[in-house]
Amino acid sequence: MYWLFMDFRFLYILLPAILLGLYAQFKVKSTYSKYSRVNNSRGWTAAQVARKILDDNGLYDVQIAHISGSLTDNFNPKTMTVSLSDTVYSSSSVAAIGVAAHECGHAVQHAEQYLPIKIRSALVPVTNFGSSIGFIVLAAGLIFSNYSIAMFGVLLYSLMAVFQLVTLPVEYNASSRALKTLEQSLILDDEEVGMAKKVLSAAALTYVAALVSTLATILRLLLIVNSSTRRRD
Repeated sequence: MYWLFMDFRFLYILLPAILLGLYAQFKVKSTYSKYSRVNNSRGWTAAQVARKILDDNGLYDVQIAHISGSLTDNFNPKTMTVSLSDTVYSSSSVAAIGVAAHECGHAVQHAEQYLPIKIRSALVPVTNFGSSIGFIVLAAGLIFSNYSIAMFGVLLYSLMAVFQLVTLPVEYNASSRALKTLEQSLILDDEEVGMAKKVLSAAALTYVAALVSTLATILRLLLIVNSSTRRRD
């Protein structure tokens, strides 16, 4: 019963992060839905825009693929492929073009060896290890009443926050590059660029929400460890 009470109390720590996450998901879906109904005045499709941006940056070896799903768009540096989802690939909407340009922004980042994206790539294996084993180490520490082991588990899990923190400048920079390209290359007019910016800003909020959620979880874990220590004393 004590742990049930503690979990209920810790909900107040997580609740703001949960609400922010829900709002971010609502915001990106509603904003994308709104501007997916606005076609660009020049008749470009998202795939055509992606190809133009890549070619203009000399990235002729980067392929464009059509993948299933909605907003599952991504750039894979291992396969050198910009993958555009069903709702983006052949769409001529302002929203779709903004998303495609954003993914191309990541391709340009890799080509230019943008420092934050190099750091993020290096953190991937470490973060995967920490997030998968952190809770196990934490549980072991609590079971055996070993404060040091428990705190080491929290530290391992905290690598996720470091990864997400580095991700923020990567995502914001990709969006900045995208909007600048769309404007300077006259792919979108000024009003349409403003619409694309709203779509990308909403998408960026999801990364902020993810970081806040992870930080709230870390705080919750620290409180659990400290509470366990106090009970033992």
